Amino acid sequence: MARWLPRSADLTRFCQKLNRVKTLEDNMMETSFNRCLSTIDLTLLGIGGMVGSGLYVLTGTVAKEIAGPAVIISFIIAGFASLLAALCYAEFGARVPKTGSAYMFTYVSVGEIWAFLIGWNVLLEYMIGGAAVARAWSGYLDSIFNHKIKNFTETHVGTWQVPFLAHYPDFLAAAILLVATAFISFGAKVSSWLNHVFSAVSMGVILFILIMGFVLAQPKNWSAQEGGFAPYGLSGIMAGTATCFYAFVGFDVIAASSEEARNPQRAVPRAITFSLGLATGAYILVSVVLTLMVPWHTLDPDSALADAFYRRGYSWAGFLVAAGSICAMNTVLLSNLFSLPRIVYAMAEDGLFFQVFSRVHPRTQVPVVGIVVFGLLMALLALVLDLEALVQFLSIGTLLAYTFVAASVIVLRFQQQKVDAPAPVAGAQPSPEPCEGPSASELKEYESFSDKLQLVDRDKSKEHREPGRLKAAFEPYLEFLSDFYPGEVVTVAVVTLMVSATCLCSILVFGNTHLHLPTWTYSLLLVLFSLGFLLSLLLIWAHEQQHGTQTFQIPLVPLSPALSIVLNIYLMLKLSYITWLRFAVWLLLGLLVYFGYGIWHSKENLQEPRPQRVSARYVVFPSGSLEERVQAVQPSSQPAIGLPDTDTEDCKR
Repeated sequence: MARWLPRSADLTRFCQKLNRVKTLEDNMMETSFNRCLSTIDLTLLGIGGMVGSGLYVLTGTVAKEIAGPAVIISFIIAGFASLLAALCYAEFGARVPKTGSAYMFTYVSVGEIWAFLIGWNVLLEYMIGGAAVARAWSGYLDSIFNHKIKNFTETHVGTWQVPFLAHYPDFLAAAILLVATAFISFGAKVSSWLNHVFSAVSMGVILFILIMGFVLAQPKNWSAQEGGFAPYGLSGIMAGTATCFYAFVGFDVIAASSEEARNPQRAVPRAITFSLGLATGAYILVSVVLTLMVPWHTLDPDSALADAFYRRGYSWAGFLVAAGSICAMNTVLLSNLFSLPRIVYAMAEDGLFFQVFSRVHPRTQVPVVGIVVFGLLMALLALVLDLEALVQFLSIGTLLAYTFVAASVIVLRFQQQKVDAPAPVAGAQPSPEPCEGPSASELKEYESFSDKLQLVDRDKSKEHREPGRLKAAFEPYLEFLSDFYPGEVVTVAVVTLMVSATCLCSILVFGNTHLHLPTWTYSLLLVLFSLGFLLSLLLIWAHEQQHGTQTFQIPLVPLSPALSIVLNIYLMLKLSYITWLRFAVWLLLGLLVYFGYGIWHSKENLQEPRPQRVSARYVVFPSGSLEERVQAVQPSSQPAIGLPDTDTEDCKR
């Protein structure tokens, strides 16, 4: 029976396949897409993805049912928490200006199977999110006309009483998705122009709400007679923060569009920062005027802003609010339809998803097959499915993507930075002094004879440690870690950090409620897992990281990404068990797709390492002289390569 068991070498090779990382092209600016988006275009895409129906619905719901006027504090904390995740996306978007967002960032730093699962979850997140927004758009428009569309459909088409299906087919929601799909397929410039129009109307309405709101503000609505500023206390503020956090999940559309940006190294970080700042300011200011116009406990959660103006005698303002809400939802629809096909394209281009989705239209320069197919799927979901039970599913996919991107930032920051040699120009003569190249600290591998000379002849006083190496100050205390490859200890520490964070958050969420732990056990486990988290963080910090790169870098690494990881895991564990069950089912389906198709068609699987024909060993003597011994390995009949006569000839090789 033992012969049927896999050998350890086979298991090792299989694990290496699962965790192989993507090899990036030498020139990452080359693309089949049209690089036509400016910083303003990307910023408005990000604002459109974040400032949607949540501004008109979420503010009133959280203010009345969760936090009161302290919803302002909830949005401030949620905005800061989102900033940690957004800065991680900004660093990756600048360093890897390729479409794919969280999928691509995970692939280049963590591994293939993790990247596929992230992309698989983001795919469902965008489909359900777009369909849910379309149904909300349909319902909002229908309410303006006293639900005549709904009544007509129920009368002439009928209703359904089937689990997981909507009460009636929503033809209006499906139609708006099909129209949006048609516009998106015309190209990035048309999509951007349409987003500009809707964003301009939406921001104009927001400006009107703020001006009129401050004119009609009554400070007594925050007084003790009305319940005070924070009627639900600190717990209400933190519960409101968890809900408000999901209002900012649309900024990843900027990272997904980085391959169509003119100057992604500068435009992506700026667009993410500007859009998140403007969206946070809009949510905070609208929350201020809303809770000052009318008492917070009298708000209508379904249409808080329109109802507030109606009660203050400005019923005509409700039509402007409705127009702004519809335009805001249009921008969210465009954001979802814009991002989803590009992530699918990135997966198909890498061979992990069906190859048909990697086709780019030669004239519009967009993945038109993915746009049409997933636009139709999204319209079908909006037409027949009951999406209210699935909306919470959006949160877990987003938070998981945030977690892996934050971990990827740490791993990538402590990896050696590869410097590719420029391609030789045809007809050019070799440089007479090739030994005077970049310093050894900038090289990832020492493969040639001249590289060895650099290693010997460099000035020791100017030696810089490579990223991923232990800092000199910690070598006397952690000398046993010096034998590992650069970045290897950091990778293990990141895994330990994530495990410790998961255990710590599990105790915080379930310790007193579901597990009913005694006080001493609860405190002991909190201390142990906190120590594990902090020790992992210190171990990462004890290693050298990349400095002086020309692209944007998130400050305070590894602290900032680590805080983002803890927050994301905590919010994931706050979701219901049924959400986790559906998530597990979707993951199993994704694993079937990966092991049935992706692992075999992966481009990395086709890039077999070339056999080494010649092996060379270099010996450095104390006197500084250099002896080279070259042995022919393949084929056996190949004569040995002799030593060159002079050091100059060594350099020329």
